[in-house]
Amino acid sequence: MVQLPALETSPGLEGKKILSLRNSSKEAIIELIQSIITSNPKVDEPFFVMDLGVIVELFKNWNHSLKNVRPYYAVKCNPDPAFLGTMAALGAGFDCASRGEIEAVLALGVTADSIIYANPCKPESHIKLAAEVGVNLTTFDSIHELPKIKKHHPKCSLLLRLKAPDDSGARRRLGTKYGALPEEVEPLLRAANEAELTVIGVSFHVGSGATNSDTYRTAIASARAVFDVADKVGGARMHMLDIGGGFSAGTQFEETTNVIKIAIETYFSDIPELEVIAEPGRVFAETASTLATNIVGKRVRGKVREYWINDGIHGSFSCIKNDTATVTMMPLACYSSSNNVRCVGKVKYSSTIFGPTCDSMDTIRKEEMLPELEVGDWLVSPNMGAYTKSMGSDFNGFLTSGICVYLGCSGGY
Repeated sequence: MVQLPALETSPGLEGKKILSLRNSSKEAIIELIQSIITSNPKVDEPFFVMDLGVIVELFKNWNHSLKNVRPYYAVKCNPDPAFLGTMAALGAGFDCASRGEIEAVLALGVTADSIIYANPCKPESHIKLAAEVGVNLTTFDSIHELPKIKKHHPKCSLLLRLKAPDDSGARRRLGTKYGALPEEVEPLLRAANEAELTVIGVSFHVGSGATNSDTYRTAIASARAVFDVADKVGGARMHMLDIGGGFSAGTQFEETTNVIKIAIETYFSDIPELEVIAEPGRVFAETASTLATNIVGKRVRGKVREYWINDGIHGSFSCIKNDTATVTMMPLACYSSSNNVRCVGKVKYSSTIFGPTCDSMDTIRKEEMLPELEVGDWLVSPNMGAYTKSMGSDFNGFLTSGICVYLGCSGGY
């Protein structure tokens, strides 16, 4: 268990105020959000509350369920320095896809051997940077990647990225862009051998936000077939399996991890030296952050209420179009109904929620049933930690990159 003082002194967290949360419940988060708003009446910009205690609990659950699989956190999911610092303090490795992500992780004091450069198609300048700083593990799925690696980082260990046989049920299916096909495996391994590059294992990704746990079983079986081809082709003996990401918190996590453990035992029990890693993102990030947005405009048209808030589809709510997320919006009437902040028992109206930009497509929700709210009130959205702020833009001058993140900690850490 990582105690709170250790987190407070971790890179990315040092010097930052960590607010106390009585627990990780929705009610406790809303209480904290309300206290932030009421203690500073001038607050009218959107902000996140990140519960570090949730991250710690999720990491403990990972170690319990997949104790022999080291997570290399996918930085793209949520690159907030405090989040990365917490993951580093817990002992995670990091999945980086670019020079910028590598530099951000190294700046936190993470050692280069805790980074996998998990982008199968890389700019040459980024490969050179990886070589310079000692990031010595990367992925590939194309013969055209090998000359670049040979030229700029010939001592780098490689994982052959395999197209998962089935990525059905994923929020975003990645096989259309990445992963070698079965008939490409042997030519790729032979080409790597001819280039005197060392392929130490296989990686795959069943898709972001996977909902079909059996896709991991079929992908692990296919990965074993690649190990067998590698034995036939010659070269270094493979010893690493990267099972990628796609994990989500909740009941499905237990089902998925059970499938993975059985599949690894079934297909890899004869390789005792096997090292298994993963590239999880949303399983750690999604439920740890809650977004508070301020109502900056209102219009009434008949029975419909229309509200404008100060974050939208081009910002943190980009997860709706880019990640097919379903968001929840809870009213917090700090301005208009201080005697009943949660609006309990109030009449609800069909409401439309617009984002702040001048784009007519910046519409977050339609036919949302909400009580009568006024300009200055707030809407609170839980589970907004994954592919939200990281995928938003600064379109129209609304700076998603500048949204404040308040740190809280439940669980007594």
